[in-house]
Amino acid sequence: MKSFLPLFILLLFIGCKNDPKKNEIESEVLPTSEEKIDSLQVSDIDLKNQEQKLILKRRELLEKKDQRAELESLVISKSFSKEGEGFTMDFQYPYLNENINSSFEIFNEYIQKHFLNTKEVEKQIKEEKRLCDAMGIPHENEKRLVEYKIFNLNNRLISVLFYKENHYAGAAHASYTFETLNFDLERSSFMNYEDFFNPGTEEELRDILNALLTEKINSGEMYYDCWSITDDAFFDAKNNFVVTDEAIEFYFDDCVICPSYTGTYSIEIPLEMLMPVLRKNKKNPIYN
Repeated sequence: MKSFLPLFILLLFIGCKNDPKKNEIESEVLPTSEEKIDSLQVSDIDLKNQEQKLILKRRELLEKKDQRAELESLVISKSFSKEGEGFTMDFQYPYLNENINSSFEIFNEYIQKHFLNTKEVEKQIKEEKRLCDAMGIPHENEKRLVEYKIFNLNNRLISVLFYKENHYAGAAHASYTFETLNFDLERSSFMNYEDFFNPGTEEELRDILNALLTEKINSGEMYYDCWSITDDAFFDAKNNFVVTDEAIEFYFDDCVICPSYTGTYSIEIPLEMLMPVLRKNKKNPIYN
């Protein structure tokens, strides 16, 4: 009897190894070649959708209407280009007509020093951290294109939005950064956050921005995948806004509030929502 026991165990092992049910389970666990193809096709579809969303997002920025035509006598559009070792600069920028008011020289000098200082801009291009990318500092074939949009409030304030298109070597798409200027035409002076809003209202204003962003996300207006504005993000961008007759619009660099492929670069706040935080004095062109 004992002599049959090893033979019985051997037969049992062979039977289990050839069990068709077990083989069937194993074949279900591993994906077939068709499943792999399907997976690739889904990935391709996702990439195509992201590309379409990216095009729409950028088109909304580039085709945004401004008041440049209405300000033709006040604003002179100029351009500047330079190619250096490993980089290209191509700037479009506004100058104010000093024949209307000689004190507009203050605005023009700022543009000259801040945007057209080629050595400083070249240094920024070489040292800046790449947006939406953990690959670090760019080194070659970098492009910086700068264009602008301009808005006017009550013939007293001009708001200039500079949008910088950054082409990084090896990156699939350009990324955008923003800078704004608000200039009081009557006093020939630049204005910042504290000139428009009451001191200590940053947190309240950030809550307003996040509430509007959440509303957009819930409505499904291409804002899904976006996230709340952090303290640091708002602190960095609190002076990055333009003023129109109906709203103030805050701008954020690529990947600060939304990923590069979807969402928005800006959040617009209707002026009536801002009344609790606005400075109520004659120097504030919004309040008057």
